[in-house]
Amino acid sequence: MYGAPAMKLHGRLLACMASHKSAEPGTLVVCVDFDDRDELIAAEPAVYYTKEHYIGYASVLVRLSRIHSDALRDLLLAAHRFVSTKPKRTRRPRRAGRS
Repeated sequence: MYGAPAMKLHGRLLACMASHKSAEPGTLVVCVDFDDRDELIAAEPAVYYTKEHYIGYASVLVRLSRIHSDALRDLLLAAHRFVSTKPKRTRRPRRAGRS
């Protein structure tokens, strides 16, 4: 994905190494629902975060150096469920008045 290693399911992204310059080094991008992302960040902001570039995407940024292997496994399983059941669109619709 943009030159970074990625995990896909039937051509749909599950997770990849973050390649945008705003992400911290050693960050994994994992596809999750927007509500799940907000909950993860609220519960463990030292592990999960987002940056402006990623706000419109159904994903969370994960500091690999800070996540426990069991939590990472559970997160990737959640990503698998999300990607296999989600509709094709993965971006939040633009709000009225935004350009």
